[in-house]
Amino acid sequence: MTPASHSSDAFVFFGATGDLAYKKIFPALQALIRRGELDMPVIGIAKAGWTLEQLRQRARESLEHAGEVDEQAYAQLCRRLHYIDGDYADPDTFRKLGKALAGAMHPLHYLAIPPSLFPSVIKQLAESGCARDARVVVEKPFGRDLASARALNRVLHGAFEESSIFRIDHYLGKEAVQNLLYFRFANTFLEPVWNRDYVQSVQITMAEDFGVQGRGGFYEETGALRDVVQNHLLQVTALLAMDAPVGHDAASLRAEKLRLFRGMRPLRPDDVVRGQFDGYRDEPGVAKDSNVETFAALRLHIDTWRWAGVPFYIRAGKSLPVTATEILVDLKVPPLAIFDTIEPPQSNYFRFRLSPEVVLSTGARVKRPGEDMRGQSVELVARRDITDQQTPYERLLGDALRGDASLFTSDESVEAAWAVVDPVLDLDMPVLPYAPGSWGPAAAAGVVTELEGWHDPAPEPIPENATTPPGVG
Repeated sequence: MTPASHSSDAFVFFGATGDLAYKKIFPALQALIRRGELDMPVIGIAKAGWTLEQLRQRARESLEHAGEVDEQAYAQLCRRLHYIDGDYADPDTFRKLGKALAGAMHPLHYLAIPPSLFPSVIKQLAESGCARDARVVVEKPFGRDLASARALNRVLHGAFEESSIFRIDHYLGKEAVQNLLYFRFANTFLEPVWNRDYVQSVQITMAEDFGVQGRGGFYEETGALRDVVQNHLLQVTALLAMDAPVGHDAASLRAEKLRLFRGMRPLRPDDVVRGQFDGYRDEPGVAKDSNVETFAALRLHIDTWRWAGVPFYIRAGKSLPVTATEILVDLKVPPLAIFDTIEPPQSNYFRFRLSPEVVLSTGARVKRPGEDMRGQSVELVARRDITDQQTPYERLLGDALRGDASLFTSDESVEAAWAVVDPVLDLDMPVLPYAPGSWGPAAAAGVVTELEGWHDPAPEPIPENATTPPGVG
């Protein structure tokens, strides 16, 4: 199989005429060409009855939709682009692929296709010899429960070694998520308080102010727990709670994340509240009696020495008041209220806004003006300017071509994350209605303690007179 030190020398993407290629892959390919990181054949495969010229036109439309066509980079993409029209179950399609790959020693195969087609394509890649010394990229979802994730991993391992399998979760490629990992382990002041002795609780909220946007059929097969909790939000939890890796290499990062996942206690029914926004059942493709959740709130426990006894509260939903992903790490209050004897002071906290803005902030208490020793809460805020950053797909595709698996998920981590949510996925639990524009069903308040309550992300204010240091915006 392909050693990690070898870069790929051909890029093959199945599903070349599909939505993912249109929205994400073609713009990422143009960006990589502009940076000089894609000097290789690009082979698109689909069963659409198209010609190469039609695929080139599709690529141009994709780049126009993304907001920019770099004529020079687009011309280079067209020169490198090949197209194979054929059925994924037909050996002749893969014989044509073998001919198109002539001279390529380490191709990268990207499966931008529905997961139901993975077994057929992987089998044909193996039988045709196209999997030899190759890598493969698979899109989430990596199964729909623990059993199917294990089955998918068996299929993948039948043709590729684990070191050659890249499970792509675009959320891990976001600059803000990477900044979270860097902030944790590049700053000495954080480590002494980042444990059960000082942290009261951790909240993670991923809110979207829109519904399923015509994707009701897809959402009926997933729901909030499968769509974003099992993958995106448990991955963010791992970055927040893992111990420092021994190095920045992929194996070290994966080892610490896996240890953290294995410390997560499997969810119980009383840890979870599921909700569904009013009107969801009227969406095309949605059953009139659907019991699929568009909102989930849960209480997670991590049984490690660092985090034992600290609750992690996770919440995700559609048709909520704002679109924002935010983390609040609430610190314990001082043991004695020396100054604020009338009004209990708020605890200190760290707040991380991951989207749509990137914000790092710290909550603290300062003295109010006047003779009395009374305090007020303030927030020290740093904002990052993330314009002109790589898109997640550009970053992750470039990493996969180089063989860098640091931002990709291992088989063991996928299965460990599924083991956390698996006990509550298919139970006959009630799905509670909530009004669009609210923060979910009222019962979600019972997930957190009455003292803490949920922290609701708000639109991020930008002070008019704020000064902007270099690199902060």
